Amino acid sequence: MSGHSKWHQIRRQKGVNDAKRGQLFTRLGRELVVAVREGGGGDPDANFRLRMAIQRAREANMPMDNIERTIKRAQGSGEGISLDEINYEGYAPGGAAIMVQVMTDNRNRAAAEIRNVFNKNAGNLGEMGCVDWIFEPRGVIAVALNGRDPDELTLEVIDSGAEDVDEYSDGDDELTVYTEPTQLEGVRKALEAKKLDVVRAESTLVPKTRVELSEKEALQTLRLIDRLEDLDDVQNVYTNAEIANEFAEKYEG
Repeated sequence: MSGHSKWHQIRRQKGVNDAKRGQLFTRLGRELVVAVREGGGGDPDANFRLRMAIQRAREANMPMDNIERTIKRAQGSGEGISLDEINYEGYAPGGAAIMVQVMTDNRNRAAAEIRNVFNKNAGNLGEMGCVDWIFEPRGVIAVALNGRDPDELTLEVIDSGAEDVDEYSDGDDELTVYTEPTQLEGVRKALEAKKLDVVRAESTLVPKTRVELSEKEALQTLRLIDRLEDLDDVQNVYTNAEIANEFAEKYEG
């Protein structure tokens, strides 16, 4: 996490080791199922949500056979597990907002587990709507620099329909591009048509304001996010915490 507004500060993405790969594939499978059932069927060309879910699964090296089987199962007669999508909202130590996106077949279990994690990690689970207003849906695209001049590349992505671009820092190897959620796919295709290297593209939540944390608060917040991400029902965790690079390195170290 860098000191300025970078994408990995908005949504912390941990590297996946072998022990957690099965858990990740389970989450990706749930995304595929809900995308098929709620997004408009099993054709990714006609179902944007499914197209994004497939892309995330492929980026995580989920085998194509697994993806296709999951989609076919979701297209079945409606039998099987029913998954509910729920958002839980709360606060981390220091007052940073936490948004937890859940897909679960048991609302009571999910609520109890999330409340327990907040309570045990100096957080505070709040009421529905307490931090929802802080986040807004955006499309996020990461474009590899590949030796390109950042200013020149910024002009090129803006010309392709991007709404905004993150500030560039020395040592960055990607440019983070923001779009309206409905324009994500169009901008991605425009960038690829220009032979730019699109590393990833996804719809997400971006905070309108940020809260800078002290070292103690930063370490507690990172621990809280880790514990939430470890829960089987949790799909994504978002925060508006601003965490200095040295604090993140100390936590990882």
